[in-house]
Amino acid sequence: MNTANYFAQLRNLVDSEHQTETQEFVQQIANLCPDGTGKIARPSCRYPVRLIDERRNAMNQFVLGVLFDADSDDIEPDFEPGKAVVFFYFNGAEAVVATVAVQVERADANGLAVIVAPSVMQQLQSLSARHLLGIHLAVDDTSYRVMRDALSVASQADRKSFVALRNVLIGAVAPTRSPQPTLSFSWLNAAQNAAIQMVAEAHEVAIVHGPPGTGKTTTLVEAIIETLRREPQVLVCAPSNAAVDWISEQLMRRGVAVLRLGNPLRVSDTMLECSYEQRYVAHPDYHELWNIRRRLHEQNDGETAQRLRHRQTELEIKIENDLYDQARVVSATLAGAAMRLPTGRRFATLFIDEAAQALEPLCWAALLRADRVVMGGDHQQLPPTVKSISAARQGLSTTLMQKVAQLWPNSVSLLDTQYRMHADIMQFSSQWFYGGLLKAHPSVADRLVSPIDTPLVWVDTSRLGLGERTGGHTSLSNMGEARLVIHTLRDYIESLTPTLIESQRTDFGIITPYRSQARLLRRLLKMQHFFRRLKGLITVGTVDGFQGRERDVIIISLVRDNDSHTIGFMRDLRRMNVAMTRARMKLIIVGNATTLASNRFYARLAQYVEKQGKFITLTPYEDSQKENPA
Repeated sequence: MNTANYFAQLRNLVDSEHQTETQEFVQQIANLCPDGTGKIARPSCRYPVRLIDERRNAMNQFVLGVLFDADSDDIEPDFEPGKAVVFFYFNGAEAVVATVAVQVERADANGLAVIVAPSVMQQLQSLSARHLLGIHLAVDDTSYRVMRDALSVASQADRKSFVALRNVLIGAVAPTRSPQPTLSFSWLNAAQNAAIQMVAEAHEVAIVHGPPGTGKTTTLVEAIIETLRREPQVLVCAPSNAAVDWISEQLMRRGVAVLRLGNPLRVSDTMLECSYEQRYVAHPDYHELWNIRRRLHEQNDGETAQRLRHRQTELEIKIENDLYDQARVVSATLAGAAMRLPTGRRFATLFIDEAAQALEPLCWAALLRADRVVMGGDHQQLPPTVKSISAARQGLSTTLMQKVAQLWPNSVSLLDTQYRMHADIMQFSSQWFYGGLLKAHPSVADRLVSPIDTPLVWVDTSRLGLGERTGGHTSLSNMGEARLVIHTLRDYIESLTPTLIESQRTDFGIITPYRSQARLLRRLLKMQHFFRRLKGLITVGTVDGFQGRERDVIIISLVRDNDSHTIGFMRDLRRMNVAMTRARMKLIIVGNATTLASNRFYARLAQYVEKQGKFITLTPYEDSQKENPA
């Protein structure tokens, strides 16, 4: 496939995804209907909401407070700072979108703060006097525009260094390397040192493949610092703000000067001091610039105003140049690199963290600024979310990192030593996903919550006939399994001494693939007084929500329980890889092994647990007096 066709196909996939997301949004609005209490509580929607206050933020924007109904606090929300939302109301049975999309400034379990234009503020105040209002996530058109623009430019760009990089990434030309003096850091293991060596030697591309717990971020940070010995500045990106903030924080702690680009609403508190906006305001010349802007506001014509505008432009250029010139690392999301970097600013090396979760078109938005790229991630964990089934099947869910790893395996360094999991928890994942190459570091290989514990347990529900149920929006729940999970957790905690939990601060996670099940589990947890003393030590979430996190003890609720052996999107085995590898010292799987055994992966997993751990098949008579899964 030639270059033009390659990028044209990617553009078509982006268009398909945009169309699907837009259609899904329109359909969701059309299908909105309150429940019997007149309420809607979903991850992407709340109704009714209450407008509680209005203020101006530090950037002089109008901010409106939005309060959720108190009964919806067990819903795992999709609302996040920076995301787009719309307000709606009901005209009879029909939901009517009332506003243009506005941006979330702050989000928590109780409500939101949204940035609105004065005209929207007036519109909402008028509507709220006549209707109950709701709020719904909207389509983020900006990211689609960024992707389309990036693909168009990447297809036609003729800068020599970029063309060489592009040809390698699309598979037209093999990557090249130049031998460098051997690098070795005593605080890193052999595989991590080898990865840094590859980064130093690669001309176009290097991949740091970091399975769970193998120190990928540590390795990337060291590779960035080593690269800065040879280059004045590097660009560091990731698909999400959280991932950008995480690696930026690690660099900042190592004394690296970081300039964090992006919407301040989506930057972590720790990184705010490194944000472009904060650094801009802190610049020694900003006070003069502020005074000039104030004077221009008062006087905007004549020779004096012309001189002031000329000086304003000088200062703006000087401050911006100073900020970039003083930074050794410029960090941003992939989309932020396209939108926020000054025209013409380029970097010898681009680092993309969590590249296995990044849509390829977004990667090209940042690649346009670089001569070579280093990608870090794990394509055996969760891929980027793609809503269009057609686009996913045609390749949009296949990341650039995955493509390059398949095209040029000699450009990949696998980190092979993990520092998180007991060896028995790690081993099945290692065999299935990583060719059996992973090994557990001695510091964690035999680590248990208690000396008599078993690290691996499957509580099989196949004889109980629990049965899954639709929880709305294609999500599933299983009340019988949820009760069993809570019972299992309580049994396990009671088998431990309170001093053991308190002294070690043992923490617990319950993971399920389905949001409806997660909501149900949270509700059941809240109903039991026993768990109140462990507040802050127990987390319930979906697989997607747990990626990048870990707990001492993990219980997985598989939910699926049917005679047709249907397992839905759990066929994406990367989900189970993520779920299993969150556990440090103990993994308990609760689910119907017979339903899942139609898939070879789950059949083998059940066999592995039976051989290496404890496999408990419950019957209706044993359920209430089941063996403690210790």
